[in-house]
Amino acid sequence: MAMVRVAVRVKVYGRVQGVFFRSSMKDVADELGVEGWVRNVDDGTVEAVIAGDEEKVKKLVEWCHRGPPLAKVEKVKVEKIGEPGPLRGFRIMR
Repeated sequence: MAMVRVAVRVKVYGRVQGVFFRSSMKDVADELGVEGWVRNVDDGTVEAVIAGDEEKVKKLVEWCHRGPPLAKVEKVKVEKIGEPGPLRGFRIMR
């Protein structure tokens, strides 16, 4: 069966900054083999773009609903987007 490539933009609300959300998300993304980036936003949320195999992207989005142990995720918004351009691995943006 052929791999279906998808890309999504995720916005995570709650206690998600200062709790190792970005570094934990990078670890999970690297394990899954998806590409993209994650960053803190000035409004206290975390935003990410995730691209790759549909099933693997879905797994990382599911992880976002829990986050790392110190996080308290209140809400996750997911938006399908077009191909985000050339990505190499998964990066933490500053």
